[in-house]
Amino acid sequence: MARRHLLHNLLWRRRLAIGAGALLLGFAALAFAWLADRASEGFAGLLAINPWLPAIITPAGYALIAWITLKLGPEARGSGIPQVIAAMKQPARSSHRLISLKVAFLKPLLTCAALLVGGSAGREGPTVQVSAAIMTRVHQMLKLPVRSSVLVAGGAAGVAAAFNTPLAGVAFAIEELASAYEQRMTLLVMSAVLISGMVSLGIAGDYVYFGAMHDTLSLSSVMVIAPVAGVLGGLAGGLFSRLVLDVTRRGGLWRPWARTSPVLWALGCGAVVALVGLASGNSWGTGYEAARALIEGDQASPWFGLAKFIATLATALSGIPGGIFAPSLATGAGFGSWLSELFPEDPGGAVVLLGMIAYFTGVVRAPLTAVIIVSETTASRGLILPLFTAAIIADGSARLVCKERLYHGLAKSFLSPSRDTAPDREITGSSATS
Repeated sequence: MARRHLLHNLLWRRRLAIGAGALLLGFAALAFAWLADRASEGFAGLLAINPWLPAIITPAGYALIAWITLKLGPEARGSGIPQVIAAMKQPARSSHRLISLKVAFLKPLLTCAALLVGGSAGREGPTVQVSAAIMTRVHQMLKLPVRSSVLVAGGAAGVAAAFNTPLAGVAFAIEELASAYEQRMTLLVMSAVLISGMVSLGIAGDYVYFGAMHDTLSLSSVMVIAPVAGVLGGLAGGLFSRLVLDVTRRGGLWRPWARTSPVLWALGCGAVVALVGLASGNSWGTGYEAARALIEGDQASPWFGLAKFIATLATALSGIPGGIFAPSLATGAGFGSWLSELFPEDPGGAVVLLGMIAYFTGVVRAPLTAVIIVSETTASRGLILPLFTAAIIADGSARLVCKERLYHGLAKSFLSPSRDTAPDREITGSSATS
C-alpha cells in the first residue's frame, strides 16, 4: 500500500513538473521573442541615424559578446541545440553546466545583443537550450530524476513556443533530439508542447510567422521544380554545414586562430558580417522581414540569398550566442527567389517556399521538422506534398556534401572525454544541484 502511494505521488509530481515547466518556458519564449524584436528595432534605429554605423558597432559588438561569453558562460555560445544533444548523451557529467539557469539567463541576453549590433542570428535554437534548462530545473526542485526524455520535452516545447508551431515541436523531438522515437516519452513531449503552445497562442494570438501563402502548384510543375529545388538547395545547405563543421571542429587553416584568439576571431567574423550587410543592405538580423516579403511576392536584391548565407556562416563561426533556424529559412527564401526567376510561369511564392524548405533541410537534415515549420509558419497546407518532395530530395543531396548532421557534429565539442554517453542516465548528485 505504501509503495502504491509512493508511486502515485511520484506520478503526480512528474505531471506537475511537466505542466509547470512547460508553462514557465512558454512565458520565457515569449519574453525572449519580445526582447529579440526590440533588439532588431534598436539596430534599425541605429541604421536610421547613420547607415555606416555597422562598420564599427558590428565587429566591436561581436568581439565584446565573444569576450563576455568566454568569461561568464562558454556553454552559452552558438545555437544551443548541440548543447542539449550533448547533455542528453552525458547527463551525469555535462547537463548541469550546459543547461544551467546561468546559461538560461545569459543566452537570451547575448543573443539579443547580437541582434542589436546586426548579427545574422536567430532565437529559436537558443530557446531550445533555455527551455531545456527551465524544464530541468523544475524537475530538480521537485526532486525528480532528470532523464533525457525531460530534455527532449523541454527542447521540443521551446521550438513550439518560438515558432508558434506545436506540431513542429513534436517533429523536432523525434528527428533532432531523440535518437529513436521512444513510446514511453510520447505523452511527456506532447504534454509539454501542448501547454507551451497554448501559452503562446493565448498571449500572442494565432499569428502566422511568415504570413499566409495560398498559392499552389500543378503536378507537372511540382515534378520539375521540386527536384531542382531539392538538389540545389540540399547541396547549398550541406555546404553550409560542411563549412561550419570543418572550421569549428575539424581543424584546418582557420582553426588555430579561432582557438588561440577567439575574441579577435569574433572581431574578424563581425567585420565580414558588417561588410556583407553594408554591401547588400538587407542581410542583417534574423532575415524574417525579407523572407516574408519574398514569400508574399515582393522583389528583393538578387544577392540577398548569397549575402545571408555569408553573414549567417560568419556568425555561426564567430562563437557568439545565436541560432541558425530563422537565418537559414531566410537564406532559403533568397535561394527560392532565384528559382522563381527560372520558373516565371509558376506562382512565385510557392517556388520561394520550395527553395526555402530545400535549403533549410540541407542545413538541419530534419525534413519532417522543416516541412511542418514551413507549412505552419506560412499556412501553406496546399503545398504539403511538394514541400515533402523537395525536403526528402534535399536531405539526400546534403548527404553528398556533408555526411554528418550539423547539430550532432557540433554537440561533440561539448562532450567530456568519458564513456558516460548513455542517454537514459539521470542527473544525480552534484550534477543535479550545481
